[in-house]
Amino acid sequence: MEHAAPAVPAGRRTWYLRGVQAAVSVPGLILASAFIGFAGLAKESGLTLAQAVFMTGMVWALPAKVVLIGGILSGTSLPAAALAVALSSVRLTPMVVALVPELKGSRTPRWVLYLLSHFVAVTSWVLAMERLRNIPREMRTTYYAGLGSTLVLFNMAVVAVVFVVADSMPPMVSAALLLLTPMYFLTSLWGSARERAGHVAMVLGLVLGPIFHAAWPGFDLLAAGLCGGGGAYAYHRLSRRRAG
Repeated sequence: MEHAAPAVPAGRRTWYLRGVQAAVSVPGLILASAFIGFAGLAKESGLTLAQAVFMTGMVWALPAKVVLIGGILSGTSLPAAALAVALSSVRLTPMVVALVPELKGSRTPRWVLYLLSHFVAVTSWVLAMERLRNIPREMRTTYYAGLGSTLVLFNMAVVAVVFVVADSMPPMVSAALLLLTPMYFLTSLWGSARERAGHVAMVLGLVLGPIFHAAWPGFDLLAAGLCGGGGAYAYHRLSRRRAG
């Protein structure tokens, strides 16, 4: 009687390619469509092709790039623009805090985690949090490296191509495409929320955002986030107290 050969664990190259494959998905295409809009915005703002592609790879998070372009157009000084970009990227800190423990293995060097944190943005974070639980822990950094690097490099290419042909694209189309990523992010967070408090936070943010924008422009996102998050936390504590 023949015995089945023991399964051979997949190597790092295989897991890297699986991460590359994961990037080729509906969320990845939605992200690419948003970068089509960014390329049009970058060209209209007077950036060169090299500047737009470099900004895509180095800044990466789309809202931070929009903030930077806004600072450039308004004549903001370099330190002020850098501070604005940094503040807009603070929102990614909770994502990094949630993702790093999922990526870290028993022998993962810190520099690897620091490097991979550059890839953390809406799409890569959602895809990773959905799929990492099914990946061996020691291969998670390799998998995420494939996922994140593919998203970055592919969208750098998208920006380069669209930048060249942006003159033939209606500005309204570019603006509409920029909205696809936040819409995808909202629906993904709603579906993946593990507790009702997550839904409460999103509803409060959607309701309070326009109100604070009209009453307190410039601080609307901060105020809506603090009030929405605080309200959701209070709801969570009250629910646990009632259940206990």
